[in-house]
Amino acid sequence: MTRSRNLPGDANDTKPLPVRLHGPTKKPAPPLLRPLAIAALLAVFGAAPAHAHTGTGLAGGFVAGLLHPLSGMDHLLAMVSVGLWGAVLGRPLLVALPVIFPAMMAGGAMLGMFAVPVPPVEFGIALSVLMLGTAIATGLRPPVWLACAMVGLFALFHGYAHGRELPSAADPIGYSAGFVLSTGLLHVVGIAIGALYETGRGRLLIKGLGAAIGAAGLYFLTSAVL
Repeated sequence: MTRSRNLPGDANDTKPLPVRLHGPTKKPAPPLLRPLAIAALLAVFGAAPAHAHTGTGLAGGFVAGLLHPLSGMDHLLAMVSVGLWGAVLGRPLLVALPVIFPAMMAGGAMLGMFAVPVPPVEFGIALSVLMLGTAIATGLRPPVWLACAMVGLFALFHGYAHGRELPSAADPIGYSAGFVLSTGLLHVVGIAIGALYETGRGRLLIKGLGAAIGAAGLYFLTSAVL
């Protein structure tokens, strides 16, 4: 008498089938974002707590222009904030804001070189840091045209301040190239940090960073007024 074998699908086959449990999964951040964000935060809070625009004139060429945006907290915070806000707002402003700012900054530099009268520059620079930080902290989402206008106006003030310093540089062309490159890199740093906005705790981190930037802008504004 032979013993029958249980075939798959027989009633006697009681072997439990594997069950896959699908729970909510968190979207992991890209592996390069964490080191970029850490490096950016170190750069932001490691900068000298001084204004970048002293009006005392500059010397040097490409290297001096490359390092100048890192020498003062006001310009550094504004540059990072432009990229950060663009990343939070998403396309098309993710691309538009970091392009508009350097373009308008070049226009402001031309105004500064010819000493065209403008409202108080330090006031405008401080206000840019305050408003950009507040926009990031509150999640402000204005219309595309208004966000572009805000960033473009702020860029004029930043460019004007450096335009007044530019004629005293030993190599104005090299200095300008280094300065624009450094500004663009700071925008990229802000965009890299802003990519964390879609992750779990990243949104709280970015809003907290925006609040800190806004507080620094308020300090700069108070110093410019008093």
